[in-house]
Amino acid sequence: ILMILTWWVSSFLQRALDRAFRARGVTDVGSMQITKRLLHYGVMAVGIGLAIQQVGINLNALFAAGAIFAVGIGFAMQNIAQNFVSGLILLVERAIKPGDILEVEGRVVRVLKMGIRTTIARTRDEEEIIIPNATLVQSTVKNYTLDDPTYRVRAAVGVHYESDMREVRKALERVALQMEWRLKDRDPVILLTDFGDSSVDWQVSLWYNDAWKAPRAQSELREAIW
Repeated sequence: ILMILTWWVSSFLQRALDRAFRARGVTDVGSMQITKRLLHYGVMAVGIGLAIQQVGINLNALFAAGAIFAVGIGFAMQNIAQNFVSGLILLVERAIKPGDILEVEGRVVRVLKMGIRTTIARTRDEEEIIIPNATLVQSTVKNYTLDDPTYRVRAAVGVHYESDMREVRKALERVALQMEWRLKDRDPVILLTDFGDSSVDWQVSLWYNDAWKAPRAQSELREAIW
C-alpha cells in the first residue's frame, strides 16, 4: 500500500512540476524529463525506505555501513551536485533563457541550450563553449537581453588642446545623428570625459537594439568620427 501511495505521490508531483515549468516558459524537454526522473527517484527512495521499515527491517545498520561510502561519493560528486542544483535554480528563476546575450567572465556569448548541469553558448567568434551552471549562478553575469534589448555603443576620441571644443561637439553630434542603426527615440550623449596628457578626451554614446552586433556598430561609429 505504501509503494502504491508513493507512486501516486510521485506522479502527482511530476505533473505539478511539469505545469510549473510550462507556466514559466521552460521548453527544454530534455532538462524537464531529467528533473522529473530525479524527483521520481527521490520520492520512490523515501517510499521504499518507509515500506521496508514497516515490514520490520531495521535500516539503521545499513545506513551506518554506507555512511563512510556516502561521504566519499559526496566529495567526488560535489561539483556535479553543485551544477545540478544551479541548473534547477536557472530553470525555475528564468533569469537566463536560450537566446539571451550574456557577458560571462569577460566574454560575450549567446545562449544556445540550457541543460540540467551545463549551458551551451556561442561566442562572437562562432565558438561553442560549455559553461557549468554553477558559474552562471555564483558569479556576476551581465544579461543584455533580460528585460530590455537596448545596448549602449560608445566610442572615445581625443582632440588637440588647441581645437575649438564647440566645433568638436558639433562635429560629434552631427556624426552621431547620421548613424542609421541608432535608436531614434533616444538622443545621442556627447561627453567631455577627461583632460589627458596630450589630448582632450570625448566620448560619444548611442543606443542600439542588438548587443550581439555592437562591435560592428562601434567600428562604424569610429570610422564616421574619423
